[in-house]
Parts: sequence; C-alpha cells; structure tokens
Amino acid sequence: MANFIPLSVPNFSGKEKEYVNDAVVSEWVSTGGSKVGDFEKAIADYVHMDRAVACNCGSSGLHLAMLISGVGMGDEVIVPTLTFIAAVNPVRYANAEPVFIGCDDSLCMDPAAAERFCKEECHMEDGKLINNTSGRHVKALLVVHVFGNMADMVEFTRIARDYNLILIEDATEALGTYYTSGPFAGKFAGTIGDVGVYSFNGNKLITTGSGGMVVSNHPDWAEHAKHLSTQAKADELQFLHDEVGYNYRLTNLQAALGLAQIEQVEGFIAHKHEMWQMYKDALDGKNGYRILPFRDDCTRSNKWFFSLYLEDPRHQRDAIIQALKEQKIQTRPVWALIHEQADYGKNQVFSVEKAQDYRAKIVNLPCSTNLTREDCQRVIDALLAL
Repeated sequence: MANFIPLSVPNFSGKEKEYVNDAVVSEWVSTGGSKVGDFEKAIADYVHMDRAVACNCGSSGLHLAMLISGVGMGDEVIVPTLTFIAAVNPVRYANAEPVFIGCDDSLCMDPAAAERFCKEECHMEDGKLINNTSGRHVKALLVVHVFGNMADMVEFTRIARDYNLILIEDATEALGTYYTSGPFAGKFAGTIGDVGVYSFNGNKLITTGSGGMVVSNHPDWAEHAKHLSTQAKADELQFLHDEVGYNYRLTNLQAALGLAQIEQVEGFIAHKHEMWQMYKDALDGKNGYRILPFRDDCTRSNKWFFSLYLEDPRHQRDAIIQALKEQKIQTRPVWALIHEQADYGKNQVFSVEKAQDYRAKIVNLPCSTNLTREDCQRVIDALLAL
C-alpha cells in the first residue's frame, strides 16, 4: 500500500534530541536558560544582523514589529491580500487598519500597484501620506516574501522612502532567501527594511515547533522588542513594569530545537532546490500545468513552497486536490484572499485581479525537506495521469 505523502513536515535529522536533552537535564525548560540567547545569536549571525529577538511565533513577532515602529490607532498599513491572514491580523492588534494590494507574478505584493495607490488614492501632507478616502495616515508598508520568493525590495525601499513609510518585512516564509546581485547583493530577506520577522512554525524551513524572531536596522527598536516580549520588566526583582508588555517569549526547549535546525538550514535549502527542479522538469508546460518560478535572476530563494499553476481550464483546483488526496498525496490551495475574509470586507482594496486568478488556480505540492525523489516522482506521475 502506498505511503502518505504530506505537504510539509519537520525534518529532525540533526542534533535535535541531543540539544533538547541538554535543556531537560539542565532543568531550564521554560523561558529561562542559555539556549534562547544562543539561538538568537545563531539567527543573527546567519542573516548578518547584529541582533535578533526571539518570540513565541511569527504572529507575535509581527505584532511587536507594529508596536516598535509606532503603528497605532488612526494609522493605515499597506498590505498584500494574497498571504496568510496571520501577516495582516497584527495590523488590527495595533488598532490600525490594512489597505489591501494585489500581487505580481512573484505572488508577492505588486510594487507598481502599491505605488499607484500612493499616487492616485493618497496625498502628502506635512510629510505624511494621507489616504484621500479615509483621511487616515498611511504609516507603514508591510511586504511579505511569499513562499520564500523575494519581493521586489529595490522598488519597495524606494516607495517607502518617497512616501515616508515604515517598511516592515514579513520574512516568515523566507529564512535563507537573499539577493545575489543588485544594490542589495548579499542582503537577506527580513534585513532590508526597518524591521523583519521570521517564523519557525512546524511547516517552516526550520522549526522550533512554534516560534519567531525579530530583527531590525534600528538597534533601539530591537531592544524595545525584547523589552515588550518579556512583559516590559523595568525591575525584575520587584516586579515593576514600565509599559504594557506581552508574554511572547520563546522557551529554552524550543531554542534547543532551533539550534539543531539552523545547523542544517543550507542542506534543507539545497534539497528544496533539487525537489523544485524535479517538479519543474517533469511538469512545467506539460498536461496544462506550470510550475511557478522564483526570482532566480537576482536572488537565491529558499524555495519554501512549490506552486502548481493550472493553466488548462479543464483542470479545476479542488478536483485536483481531491484526486491527489485519494492517492494519499496531501496538497492545498493558496490562501483565500484576506480582503474577502470576515471583518476585512470594509477595508480598502486596490488592484487585486491577478491575486484572484492565482487564488483560483494554484495547488501547493508536497515540499518537505525530507521528501524523497521516489515520492516526488509519485506526485508527478499522479498529476500527469489527470
């Protein structure tokens, strides 16, 4: 009987048990212990930043990003509609409102559409971008590097500069993605804007079960993020707190997992590249399918998730997913667009036609870092037979 092929699962083939056992034996299993700091340093070193601040998930990291950048009541943030909803909810956590922009062919936010919104729907007033419709201050631009594909950060940094916007990078899917050429050559996703956030959820490139990390090009912002994530303690002994803080800490056990995972990250990425290429060679342009590309002309992507685009109208997304499920192959559609979700229907939307097309026609294929060539071939054979 054929084995089940999952969509994306963890790969614990390194020193995970050894490091976790060290944490257990030391009895530092909660939010104290040396491994949290060690993991923060390991991530900071990997992405070439001076400091990284650990937190308990990517969503809390994005909430911290809003808080440390000053996004708050009466503000608006430009966001993509084609992304996981956890990227946008933190805007609301900060009592601000999102404005939804569509994607380009990278699946990331379309910079041309974002700039048109700024030009056509807003005006500058005393150095602030003001939305003509709502009258609110458009304060920040939240860019998501979808599926590990680098958004066009050259354009987004220019737009942020021209319109005096804070630039926040959701790099929760893009650890290990970096520019190979151009003005940001050598710069990693998450390290180009004002603040960046990574995720270590169970389906991410590396995992701590649940966890996240914040980096910033403003040292005082990073320090503030650490302060807020640890309950804003002004005096730990006397339990004095100087502002509203949050219990967003990563545990020592989780950090132990992360330390073992980051040691393997480049091998994981190499395997992702191999499996994506195998899908591309076998399926791209065949049987009405396309394998969506990454921006390999100027970046090294981590190729976190693989997208099959159903070019032939005879292929219906949900029918493909069901047919593969019957063969014990797990796939999924791309996310439902956020502007169509409950509680976001009244927010402003701009240029989302391409996002609607990708929502209807993308199927994400199995892409685990321990996916075998034999299982990849089984997925290919199943798709070619449909």
